[in-house]
Amino acid sequence: MLPPADSLAPEWLVVPEDANDLAAGVWPASAVRDADGVLDIAGVSAADLARTYGTPLLVLDEDEVRGRARAFRLAFDRAASENGTTAQVYYAGKAFLSTTVARWVVDEGLRVDVCTGGELEVALAAGVAPASLGFHGNNKSAAELERAVVAGVGTIIVDSAIEIERLAAITARTGAVQRVLVRVISGVHAETHEFLATAHEDQKFGFPLADAEAAVARIRELSGLEFSGLHCHIGSQIFGVAGFRESASRVLELHAALLDGGPVPQLNLGGGFGIAYTRSDDPTPIETLAGEIVAAVAEGCAARGIPVPALSFEPGRAIVGTAGVTLYEVGTTKDVTIESGAVRRYISVDGGMSDNARTALYGAQFSARLASRVGGGAPQLSRVVGKHCESGDIVVDHEYLPADLVPGDLLAVPATGAYCAALSSNYNHVPRPPVIAVRDGRSRVIVRGETIDDLLARDAGIDGARTREEDDRTTPKEQR
Repeated sequence: MLPPADSLAPEWLVVPEDANDLAAGVWPASAVRDADGVLDIAGVSAADLARTYGTPLLVLDEDEVRGRARAFRLAFDRAASENGTTAQVYYAGKAFLSTTVARWVVDEGLRVDVCTGGELEVALAAGVAPASLGFHGNNKSAAELERAVVAGVGTIIVDSAIEIERLAAITARTGAVQRVLVRVISGVHAETHEFLATAHEDQKFGFPLADAEAAVARIRELSGLEFSGLHCHIGSQIFGVAGFRESASRVLELHAALLDGGPVPQLNLGGGFGIAYTRSDDPTPIETLAGEIVAAVAEGCAARGIPVPALSFEPGRAIVGTAGVTLYEVGTTKDVTIESGAVRRYISVDGGMSDNARTALYGAQFSARLASRVGGGAPQLSRVVGKHCESGDIVVDHEYLPADLVPGDLLAVPATGAYCAALSSNYNHVPRPPVIAVRDGRSRVIVRGETIDDLLARDAGIDGARTREEDDRTTPKEQR
């Protein structure tokens, strides 16, 4: 007798009573099944979206993004007011940035955080006020820094001693005065993938706490730089507030010491707030995050006898992640018997690691559901894989899906709004899919999908071949 497929399932994955259900908190609040069992997002049918725009396709629920942005702003405003200070919320554009999304979050009262010259240009093209931008990055070039200074970017988060000198030279040449925060490493380890943790000592971001005082002293010597405070980010996809509390406590020690040399008006504690990718995930409510983190800062300041600084936070995934759903078309299904004798079902879709690299990069877990109809049969343990020439091209590692799923069905993967389009690539020369916004029963393109012609347009060898062909047609045969 063969071992059951369930023996391959991780402990956290529970067999659902219904393999067609939509787990609350994993999907946008607007996601439902219509009378025919087709997935509907913000009043738009997944089947209609696939017919109109093709697959793969990233669908973004505008109201979900706006609602989460608004909730973060209100929660941190309230918590700051209750603790005698103010709070600013920056949308971390690295999660997903387009001009349309930038306008959504600004409409809801947020600022925008960018970390490359490219992201800066997108934000500026969206009409975001430069003064409301924060500029991150561990290796900002002199050209990028000068563009930011000349454009009037509100805050540059400096990451190294070299960057301080680069900025000093730019401000001396341009006559500008640039506000800066100093990014520090608190040493608090977020309980997340190693590559997502950004506050342990052995990594590329920021100044160790022991080196930060010297960096601040140098900034205070420079007339073109205005020291505005400290920045610390402990990682991504974090549940709970314990890590934020401990990190804030350590950074406040430095903050208090720096007050002897002048004002330290701001403290930015970054982002990294987690979302639910599967029904087993239990993210901390926004109101709880805001209330407990701000209260911890206020308590730490009171213990040290110092005023509570103005606070800043940088949620990205927590705003845009749950708003995104990726639609794929099933191409093949295959049952594979592994060494134990258990059988795993492989479901191949028409996208993969080029539109969702997170599973391959971080071992991220996702959910999936049949989107074009209600499936039948017992839930079957399945692995959703892409079309790329890589055995690690996995979209959803473990999921229970209807046993009757067949080629041509639509499959939907939720919680793909963050770090999917942002990390997308043309691996195997696969064009990147479009991003479609949905709201009130309507859909529109906010990022155009690529075509094969777009990819070929970058290949200079094609132009060379055409030139040679033209030369051959116009050059006498005896001269060739």
